[in-house]
Amino acid sequence: MIVAFAYSLERVGVLMERDLDDPREAWGVLNPACARSREGDLLLFPRLVAEGNVSRVGVARVLFSGDGVPSGVQRLGVALEPDEQWERNAHTSGVEDPRITFVDDLDVYVMTYAAYGPLGPRIGLAVSVDLDKWQRLGPVTFSYAPALRTDLNLYPNKDALLFPSAVPGPDGTLCIAMLHRPMWDLSWIREGERTLLPEGLDDERNGIWVSYVPLARAAADLSELTRMSGHRCVALPEQPWEALKIGGGTPPVRTDAGWLTLHHGVAGRLVKGTDLQPHVHYSAGVMVHDPEDVGRLLYRSPSPLLEPEVVEEREGIVPNVVFPTALEMVTEDTGWVFYGMADSRIGVASLTVEK
Repeated sequence: MIVAFAYSLERVGVLMERDLDDPREAWGVLNPACARSREGDLLLFPRLVAEGNVSRVGVARVLFSGDGVPSGVQRLGVALEPDEQWERNAHTSGVEDPRITFVDDLDVYVMTYAAYGPLGPRIGLAVSVDLDKWQRLGPVTFSYAPALRTDLNLYPNKDALLFPSAVPGPDGTLCIAMLHRPMWDLSWIREGERTLLPEGLDDERNGIWVSYVPLARAAADLSELTRMSGHRCVALPEQPWEALKIGGGTPPVRTDAGWLTLHHGVAGRLVKGTDLQPHVHYSAGVMVHDPEDVGRLLYRSPSPLLEPEVVEEREGIVPNVVFPTALEMVTEDTGWVFYGMADSRIGVASLTVEK
């Protein structure tokens, strides 16, 4: 018997806005990670943006109303500062857009984030046993893949997500898998830059890839999580609402249908030479990955589950943006999605999965 699943998102409201008295939040709070502590608290890790687009990763406790709906936050401080040289550049600095996964097989929380360094964004990793103290593992590196005829380390990369449990790798070995988004087209950053694509890829738009590290290596030494191999393209833009690019959103969760993750699709027009794009349109959809081969999709939403419609999503530092980055499942069929609103504030929506 084939079972079909339907997915829907319903807005709950704004969960967190910038504190006007805190200069670390002058440009907004957005794109958070979330994780359930060992004590049972749901913690939010928002990106805090100061003047000059300087980003930190904050930490806050999610507060709930009497009927169990997320209603606000209690700020607890800063989890990660852009302290390392590879998190800085000549114009600004930043540790951006964190995602956190509790990796069962390693019994540790792993934070992926974009380090806004000298060559643009690249993926950073940090680990914690208690969500309080974080230890950097360093930037992620990608082994050379002769079949691709390119070095993924030469390109900016971001929107990295880890699977919470080991999955089969390319040769069947149990691995920790990471979804990520290498960015080939640099012409919007540097005028006249030529786009050189990996072998076999004929679409220069940014898409979602997967890479792996064997579980045994990571269990012996957590720093091995920064050494990825087995690179493979998972998905490229398909629909009009994804016309410019797609990227990962929420870390995968296991469901009856497979590994569920929300992603973002971008349409509109890019302006060369700017980070804060004024003419783009970010929407959110869902993907389901095959448990036996996470590089294969079992389902992909043809239309957005969430689009920028309310004023908080349409007006901000970057207008017309909904950007899902965290998912906390409440039951097998329902969960809370935390998302960035116009690069300025954080919203929450209710996810429902129906058979």
